[in-house]
Amino acid sequence: MRGVSDWLGWAIAVVVAIVIHEYAHARVADALGDPTPRASGRMTLNPLHHVDWLGLLMLVVVRIGWAKPVPINPTYFRDRRSGVLLVSAAGPLSNFATAFVATILLKVIPPLSGLGFLRDLLWLLLQFSVIFGVFNLLPIPPLDGSRILRLFLRGQAARLLWQYEGYGRYVIIILAFTGLLWTIISPIADGVIRLFDVVTAFLG
Repeated sequence: MRGVSDWLGWAIAVVVAIVIHEYAHARVADALGDPTPRASGRMTLNPLHHVDWLGLLMLVVVRIGWAKPVPINPTYFRDRRSGVLLVSAAGPLSNFATAFVATILLKVIPPLSGLGFLRDLLWLLLQFSVIFGVFNLLPIPPLDGSRILRLFLRGQAARLLWQYEGYGRYVIIILAFTGLLWTIISPIADGVIRLFDVVTAFLG
C-alpha cells in the first residue's frame, strides 16, 4: 500500500509530464505564429489550464488518461502541413526529452537515503513521461498520433478518420478497461526506457 510520499511523488510526476506536454504544443504553435493557444490561456505552466477532468479520472482508474487538447488554427502557419506536424510532435517529443533528462539525473544523483524521494520522483517522472509520449503517438483521435497520421492520409482513409474522430475517446476507454491499451504501450515504453539507459550509459 502506498504511503503519502508515494502518492505525492506520483501526483508530481503526472502533473509535470502533463504540463510539459501541453505547454510544448502551445509554445510551438505560438512560435509558428498561431495566437490561438495564447488567447485560450494555454501559454502557462498552471496545470489547471491543461486538465481534462474525464482524462484525469481515467488516469486514476486505469492509469491512462489525457489532458485538454491545445486549440490551434493551422491557417496561421506559413506551411500548414509542417506546422501541424511540428505542433503535434512537440508534446510527445517534450515528454521523451524530459524522460531522457531524468535518466541522466538518476545516473548522476548518488543513491543515498536522504535523496531517496528525489530519486523515486525522477524514476516516476521518467516512466510517466515515456508512457505519455508513447500513448499520445497512438493514431487514435484526439491523440497527437492521429493528427500526424491525418497529414499522410488521402481520399477515403482521410474521410474515415475525420468521420469517426468523435469516437476516439470511447475507443481509448474500451482499450484501457480491457487491458489492450497497456498491451500495446508497455513493450514500446519499456524499449524506450532501455534505449535511454543505454544511451546515457554510453555518454557517461
